[in-house]
Amino acid sequence: MMFNSGAILGSGVIILFVIVLIFFFSFVPVGLWITAFFSGVKVKISTLIGMKLRRVRPGRIVNPMIKATKAGLNLRIEDLEGHYLAGGNVNTLVDALIAAERANIPLPFERGAAIDLAGRNVLEAVQVSVNPKVIETPNISAVAQDGIEVMVKAKVTVRANIDRLVGGAGEETIIARVGEGIVTTVGSSMTYKAVLENPDSISKMVLEKGLDSGTAFEILSIDIADVDVARNIGARLQTDQAEADKRIAEAKASERRAMALAREQEMKAEVEAMRAKVVEAQSQVPLAMAEALKSGNIGAMDYYKIQNINSDTDMRKAISNVTDGKVDDK
Repeated sequence: MMFNSGAILGSGVIILFVIVLIFFFSFVPVGLWITAFFSGVKVKISTLIGMKLRRVRPGRIVNPMIKATKAGLNLRIEDLEGHYLAGGNVNTLVDALIAAERANIPLPFERGAAIDLAGRNVLEAVQVSVNPKVIETPNISAVAQDGIEVMVKAKVTVRANIDRLVGGAGEETIIARVGEGIVTTVGSSMTYKAVLENPDSISKMVLEKGLDSGTAFEILSIDIADVDVARNIGARLQTDQAEADKRIAEAKASERRAMALAREQEMKAEVEAMRAKVVEAQSQVPLAMAEALKSGNIGAMDYYKIQNINSDTDMRKAISNVTDGKVDDK
């Protein structure tokens, strides 16, 4: 019975020891510590345990540290961990520092970390600084002074400026400034033929403007890749202006025609009103004559004389109408 109790106790101790051992090796990256030790990186077990407690994956710190040590860089593991906790890409930063060291480009750890935290690819920046990059602009429309539109496409060779990466403008600004320079240069040319004959004049004038000021790049050269003649903007503008003038003249003529018609209608209305007044006045004549006869102001002979005068007037009008070729229906 005592033998069985001792065996059970020994088995329990062994199981507990195995559990503790498994927990230890799962929590403490002993394998990573051994790799770092034989790689020449001095890191304590307590440091690795602290990374675990700070929810930092030790492999993302130790492996770049091993790479930097083998490359001859003097970095501190605390700095790498701090950069990781700040949200930076430790592996990319270390690769950029190694590339800058090999290319003799001064890039301190603090500057590289600031570039990485600023959202720029620090490794790509170092690569572009070593191997310049070619930026191709889209087709840029420019009009010479003779009114001919020219389509220009340029290739801009740039090199990254490490000192201006933080706060410097990007590729979009370079393309916009080059486009502005091309439009200005072509616009100052007297004819489009001058642009076709000397496309290098565009490159020279654009380079003299210092377009890389305030950007993260240094412009090495601007090469005109293609120049095409497009539309005759001047003739089109003149045609559009003539069409606009024609429409304005037609509108003014229509306005004058409408005013003339309105004036004619107004005059007709005035004539009709005058005729109505004449008819009204003529209708008062018999009444007036009757009143004059009644009051004795005129006699019967005077009345007959007036009738004879009216008859003579009507006869003369009838004769006049026949002479003129008109026929009176009365």
